[in-house]
Parts: sequence; C-alpha cells; structure tokens
Amino acid sequence: MEMLKYFKRKKYVYLMILPVVLYFLVFKYWAMGWISIAFFNYRLLRGFAGSTFVGIENFRLFINSLNFATIIRNTFLLNLYSLIFSFPMPIIFALLLNEIRVMKFKQVVQTISYLPHFMSAVVVVSMLSVMLSPQTGFIAGIYKSMGLNPIYFLGTPGWFRPIYIISDIWQEMGWSAIIYISALSGINPDLYEAAKVDGAGRFRQIWHVSLPGIRETIVLLFVMRVGNLMASSFEKPFLLQNPLNISVSEVLATYTYKMGMIQTNYSLSTAISLFDSVIALILVFMANTISRKLSDISLF
Repeated sequence: MEMLKYFKRKKYVYLMILPVVLYFLVFKYWAMGWISIAFFNYRLLRGFAGSTFVGIENFRLFINSLNFATIIRNTFLLNLYSLIFSFPMPIIFALLLNEIRVMKFKQVVQTISYLPHFMSAVVVVSMLSVMLSPQTGFIAGIYKSMGLNPIYFLGTPGWFRPIYIISDIWQEMGWSAIIYISALSGINPDLYEAAKVDGAGRFRQIWHVSLPGIRETIVLLFVMRVGNLMASSFEKPFLLQNPLNISVSEVLATYTYKMGMIQTNYSLSTAISLFDSVIALILVFMANTISRKLSDISLF
C-alpha cells in the first residue's frame, strides 16, 4: 500500500524518465538479441529458421577481405589522433576558464563554447564545404589574393584527418569541458589560499591544485575514451567522404553501413559491428587495468 502511494506521488517523475527507459530497452537491450545474425547467412524474408548457420565464417570473410587492413588503420589513426589532440583540449579550456574571475564574462564564454555541440553533423559539414570550397570558400580567396592556386581540402586525402579533428575540437570542446568545470568547482578554495601563502603563482596553482583535484575525472574519461579507439562516429566521416578521400575516410562505421544498408549483407555488417564491440571491450579492460596499477583509479 505504501509502495502504491509512493508511485502515485512520484508518477510524473517516472513519466519523465519513461522515454529514456524505453529507448534503452528497445535500442540497446532488445537489439542485442539480433547479434546472432553475425553467425548466420541471414535472409531477411526467411528469418533465422530459413537462414543457414555459418559460425564464424562472416568474421573470417571480413578479416580476409582486401579492405580489412585499410579500414582498421583508418579507424585506429582517426581515433588515435582524436585522442591525442581532442581529449586534452576540454581539460585545458576548463582550466583556463576556471582562472577567469569576471563571472559574467566567464558565463558568456562557456555558453558560446558549448553551443556548437547542438549543431548536427550535416550542418557542420555543410559549413566546412562552404568555407573550404576551392571556388567560393574564404580560404580559397586568401590563396587567390596571394597568387596561389586554391587547395581542394575535402578532396585531398592528407587533409581529411586534420579537418575532422579540428572541426571535432571546435564542436565538442566546450561541451566536454562542462564535466571538468564541475570537478574544478568542487575543489576546496582553501587549497588555493594555502598555495598562495606558499608563494605559488597561477601556473603553480593549476599544476599542484587544479590538476590533482580533477585527476580522477581525467583518468576515468580517458579509460572510456580508449575503449573507442576502434570505434568512430558515422555521420561526419560519411558526410565528409568522397571518391577522392575514401582511401583515408573509410572507417568501420561507414563500411558497416555500406555492407548492411547498401549491399544488404546483414550478416557481414553485424559481424563487423560485433568485432568492433569486442575490440572496444578488450581496450577498456586493458586501459582500466593499467589505470588501476598506476593510479589506483578504475571504472570497475
């Protein structure tokens, strides 16, 4: 009876979280039952009953395919460079923002910085296409004003990764910095006062107070980021991809889409996704083990 009264009292709260619960149940848990497609020569109209069980044949086909080495290299390098350059930027931004003493200016900067996060990949890529166009882009205008031939950035394989990473930093840096800003706000102000008394300047305070104060947050997010070294978002690589840069822009996510949705090879695409998930799980365990041994901080 008491439980029923409690649910009636909190019914609007549960109604608010219901869409989130349904989302995870349908797209995260119920969908896991279809992983078995990877072990079948699956036919959509026949279902599992009319499909042949092939074991690990789909995994073997993917590993032995001509595209395997290229796709793995592209995915790994894109995420590795993103880890090296994108991961530290929110930390640096949060530390710099924490040093601003004018609260109104600080709030304006923080708000402007995380607004790009809410822009879709389609909008971001459209902006890049306009800015980097060799005919009408403003960068092309700078090249022409200097008497140089404009570069077709989006069609040059060597520029794909820099464009992807720089645009990713711009879009996600402010939003990712929020968790570090929250961690910095939890540091005891007396520690800064003690550091000032000891003669520490602003840089020393950051190094000896701010960074140690958010060390656990950095390590935990780093461990989770390492798990994505073999994963990549689909939208931006797919939208930036064209026949000229496909040698470096073809990653696991785009290749899986082409195998499943374009070539309707659902078994192979599911096997690739499962392969990616297993590698990500192994990387998370490895990073977590190393973190626990070096810093006594771990996810589990």
